[in-house]
Amino acid sequence: MPPQEIHRDLELQLEVGNPVFSTTGGSSLSGEGMCVARHENFVYFVVGAVPGDLVTAKVFKVKKNYAEARAIRIERPSPLRTEPRCKHFGVCGGCKWQHADYDAQLRFKQQRVVDAFERIGGFSGFKVLPILGSEEIYFYRNKMEFSFSGQQWLLEKPARQLTQEVSDSPITNHSSPIFLGLHVPQRYDKILDIEECHLQSTISNEILNQTRSYAREHQLPVYSSETESGYLRFLMVRESKRTKEVMVNIVTYDERPDVMESYAAYMKHMIPQITTIVNTINPRKAQVAYGDKETVYLGPGFIRERIAEFIFNISAASFFQTNTAQAERLYEAASAAAELKPGDLVYDLYSGTGTIAMFISKSVREVVGVESSNSAIQDAERNADQNGVRNCIFIEGDLKEKLTKDTEWLQTHAKPDIVIADPPRSGMHPKVCEEIARLSPSRIVYVSCNPATQARDVKILCERNYRLMQIQPVDMFPHTYHVENIALLHRN
Repeated sequence: MPPQEIHRDLELQLEVGNPVFSTTGGSSLSGEGMCVARHENFVYFVVGAVPGDLVTAKVFKVKKNYAEARAIRIERPSPLRTEPRCKHFGVCGGCKWQHADYDAQLRFKQQRVVDAFERIGGFSGFKVLPILGSEEIYFYRNKMEFSFSGQQWLLEKPARQLTQEVSDSPITNHSSPIFLGLHVPQRYDKILDIEECHLQSTISNEILNQTRSYAREHQLPVYSSETESGYLRFLMVRESKRTKEVMVNIVTYDERPDVMESYAAYMKHMIPQITTIVNTINPRKAQVAYGDKETVYLGPGFIRERIAEFIFNISAASFFQTNTAQAERLYEAASAAAELKPGDLVYDLYSGTGTIAMFISKSVREVVGVESSNSAIQDAERNADQNGVRNCIFIEGDLKEKLTKDTEWLQTHAKPDIVIADPPRSGMHPKVCEEIARLSPSRIVYVSCNPATQARDVKILCERNYRLMQIQPVDMFPHTYHVENIALLHRN
């Protein structure tokens, strides 16, 4: 079909192939993890399909070289297709692959990492260790954020019923002014009012529903960024998988102590498993679930989680890996790749709250962590102290500045035997890569949640006297396209 004949709302049958991912370090043209199909020499990226499906799809976006379409009817299901557990599947953006067999998900994720290193990094011949899958594929998260809104997003029919034709036309329901749930992808004005989510726990669902009920009963106003008024913004639930402690954090626009005291008493009565309740104040227009001030209304204001034999305090604003069991496997794999020795000095770059540093502390002489967040540094020092770890030092500062300008700390520490780096999704600044290579550690272990930026950075390192030895993919987030990866580099 010539491109000029392709238009919005066009329906056609497509034989669906494998998912596609970005090879540029950013989002792909079609959005990560969509399946690709070709029809009459034109490319379609298909939402809601599984590789091997034959679907009737409706086009919703047309570009010069491709179109995006949504599966509206399954004509012949793929053998990889499975029944999604969640009734919100297909609308909520949290679990886009819940309709695909988990073993197939793992194969696609591993191939995503390999593709990034081959296409972006230009690598070949490196060792690929089998991806480490998650034993728990539901209820695995220890943190969830839900949004309050005065507007709800609905579909005319449940989106999971793809054996029937489904409309994606929005319906705004104003029967209640308070909704609590998750944003529909690419829509920030309305949220899907969630009754149950299979990512965290049944207790989390109880907290979600009881909080909504309380807000509606007391007619608490939802914050509006348009009018810059209201009260309720976010509900964050943190839950330790090992100690079973539970935090509820309500993010609001302003302080209302009488409301929070009443809410805390109500929630503790309804859900006794809650161990701490926090109110975070965010008076800014930006819709983010952190703020300028925290007030504790129940318990200590933090929960504790265990990784190996170490106990970590996690406050409302702390970063902590959201899949506890897989985080432990990730650290075990990173430690094994590093081939740690008792005399080693390790630099832990982007050290966060010190989880990796403490995990490897018993295997090495000393760990020096560098982290830009002051609150993370405080958490790391507190965690090290309460666990009796004496050979971890944490330094605050922007890593590029600490390696290029503010380098006094390098004069008081020997050059590292090993560098472990775990940067954010955007990866490392090219200058950071250059300076790491200049430090000349014998081994570099690069942990990343973004294979594209990781492959880009590893290429820079390998242009400066290093070689890629192996990669180890790790699945931290079942039913999503996200994948973690550990890359091991040796000095030439």
